[in-house]
Amino acid sequence: MQPRNAGCREQAVACERALSFRGARMRETDDSELFRRYRDGDVPARQELIERHLPLAHRLAGRYRNSGEPMDDLRQVATVGLINSVDRYDPDAGPFVRYAVPNILGELKRHFRDKGWTMRVPRSLQENTLLVTKTTDKLYTKLGRAPTPRDVADATKLNLEEVLEAMDLSSAYSPTPLDAPMGHDEDGDRTVGDTVGSEDDRYELVELGNSVGPAFRELPQREQLILKLRFKDDLTQAEIAERVGVSQMHVSRLIRRALSQLSDAAN
Repeated sequence: MQPRNAGCREQAVACERALSFRGARMRETDDSELFRRYRDGDVPARQELIERHLPLAHRLAGRYRNSGEPMDDLRQVATVGLINSVDRYDPDAGPFVRYAVPNILGELKRHFRDKGWTMRVPRSLQENTLLVTKTTDKLYTKLGRAPTPRDVADATKLNLEEVLEAMDLSSAYSPTPLDAPMGHDEDGDRTVGDTVGSEDDRYELVELGNSVGPAFRELPQREQLILKLRFKDDLTQAEIAERVGVSQMHVSRLIRRALSQLSDAAN
């Protein structure tokens, strides 16, 4: 035998379901009437439809509250999706809400794909990064600790490499500015830009090449050949002498003379 209060709870649940269903049917009926008026040119009916479903758009935007984007921006994007849904809705598509939800979510996803990333990355990687970020937040609450990449991979059905790649790509969404101060810096003067890159000494070689290039081309053909064999092909003076057909001592004199001319040109 069931307790009396158990029966009451069942009746209460049944009543709530009935009221919820009735409310949904009434909203559908009201929506249909408003869309009929809108199609007949009643502009206030369009505004009423937008205002009626604005809370829905804001709730959908709230799904991305941890994405790093300002909530005001997300709500504006969701509102654009709602307005487009109102303007494009066809009653043959079924209830308006069922039509509007995927359109609003699509608008939000396009926002992240096209405008939210500071650095351009492939669409598939963007979607994986958003999925990994959202799943990580859920797992943190569920597990009570920071989830491991393997936890995220199991939950998203991505492989471990894709999860790690998505985690690395999260920095492309909002990279650290180069003028941001470095942490743990005693003086507080160093920025991220100070730690990136270094001076390339090879630039001096480029400048030197520009200086001596014309002078090298003015050398006699035999001296150009000797310098090439010595410093590019790394032959010994004896090997050069045998190839050119002069003595090793003469090769040494020609190299010294040519280098002296190039040094004068560089200075």
